[in-house]
Formats: sequence, structure tokens, C-alpha cells
Amino acid sequence: MTIVITGATGQLGRLVVESLLSRNVPAGQIVAGGRDLAKIADLAERGVQVRRLDYDDAGSLRQAFAGAEKVLLVSGNEVGQRLSQHRNAIEAAKEAGVSLIAYTSVANADSTAMQLAAEHQATENALRDSGVPFALLRNGWYLENYTDQVSVQLQHGAVLGSAGDGRVSAAARADYAEAAAAVLVSEGQEGKVYELGGDVPFTLSELAGEVSAAAGRPVTYQDLPAEQYTQVLVDAGLPEAYAAILADSDLGIARGDLLVTSGDLSRLIRRPVTPMRDAVQAAVRNQLGV
Repeated sequence: MTIVITGATGQLGRLVVESLLSRNVPAGQIVAGGRDLAKIADLAERGVQVRRLDYDDAGSLRQAFAGAEKVLLVSGNEVGQRLSQHRNAIEAAKEAGVSLIAYTSVANADSTAMQLAAEHQATENALRDSGVPFALLRNGWYLENYTDQVSVQLQHGAVLGSAGDGRVSAAARADYAEAAAAVLVSEGQEGKVYELGGDVPFTLSELAGEVSAAAGRPVTYQDLPAEQYTQVLVDAGLPEAYAAILADSDLGIARGDLLVTSGDLSRLIRRPVTPMRDAVQAAVRNQLGV
């Protein structure tokens, strides 16, 4: 059995490869695909097959998927280009005759109105139309979306957002990767839809409280109008279009669009999902060097 992991040069894809190896999947049965193979040269040294893979290059997709039984289609990171890229990958997987495509979608994709979800929704429809057996891994928010900003939060004494009192079921990237690996090594996954998220949802006020407690200094949540939050993100260096999408996602949190109550993630990884408090404490310790 050969399993292809697309986007293996990125953070999630790399973690999925590592999780498969930890599950004793033979390295030679894993294909790690990406555009910059230098980033995964060490995987090749460990026996993993490394193949160039570019969602915009149909030829590279066909070569990467040759002989594959299963493919993990990690959603692309070029917002606005992803649907055409994903269609290229789906077509190449169909030509290769794969038995399963597992796609990393977004939580509550069938009901959310978030702008960020539009390409995921369209990709899910493309999978249904393709005739290729598939499973949907509807990933919620990453804890890293918040913990990677700890230095800024501590500098300004604030967590900023537009989520109001909405609760978000965020989980660690490594937890989502473990879930993907669990699906890839299991049989009977065709047609499965997994709503994946943390066990205990939290508000951004609660997040700020945990940052404050871990650092021993005041950190509060400041809820901003979406337009103002967008400008904050633009001032921080994000492209305006992407900043607007992130602010819109916070409005989705306020509506409950990223609230997940299925318990699917903890069941797939067979342990509790990493708590927000633990992730925050680790990030603060790392930031403060303690």
C-alpha cells in the first residue's frame, strides 16, 4: 500500500508523515510530496519516497500519484486559487485509480457562511462529482493560530479579534495530523465525514485569561469591529484580502461556525485532544525562556 501526502513540505503534511512513521507504516510505502524538496530531504534519508508535487502542475501530480492507493489532499494555502488546484489533484488521483482521497476541509463546511469555507465547500462538491472514494477531514481552527501570536499578545497586553463571546473548538496541528494518519491506515473510510475540533471550546476572553495566568501579567481580550480588526491585521503586514477573510472568520466564531461537538478528533487519536491551557502555557514558557 502506498500513501501519498500532499503538502508534506508544510507543517500539517510533515506531521502526518511523522505520524504514519510512528504507526510503523513502512517508510517506503509513504510518498511525501511538495514543491521544495529540500525541505523534506531528511525524510528521503529515512526511506520515505519524496516526489515533486505542485498543485498547478498536472504532470507533477500524475507522477506523484502513480501507484498510489490512498492520497491525503492537504488543502492549498493560496486562497483564491485553491479550487482549481484541488481539482487538478482530484483528477490526477482519479487517473491513478486511488481507492481513497482524504481531504482536509473546514469544520461545519456544510453549514458555515465563512468566506474562508467557500473553496472548501466547492472542493467537497468536486470530490462528490469525481466518483473517487473520499473521506472528509473537516479540521477546526488550529491552536497555533493563537499560540504563535503569544509574543505580540504579551507585548500589547491584549488578544485582538472580532469573535465576541463565540466559542471556538481549536486543537493542536499535531492532533489533526494524528487523526489524518488514523484515517489513512484504516479501512472502510469511504464516505466518512469527520468534524474535528478540540474537546473543550473556549472564548477569546478565556484564551486571554490563560495567557495572562501563564505569563503572570495582564492580558485581556479586546473585541473589535471586523473592519477595524482587518486594518489591524493589514498594519501587521497581512494582505488586505486575507486580513478581511480572517476577520470574517472571527465573525464566524461569534456565530458558532467553528464550534465542534462531535468528539470525532479524540476518538480518532484515542486520547484527549491537547487542551488550550497546555498549549498556551508551553507557548508562554517558550517565549519567556522559562
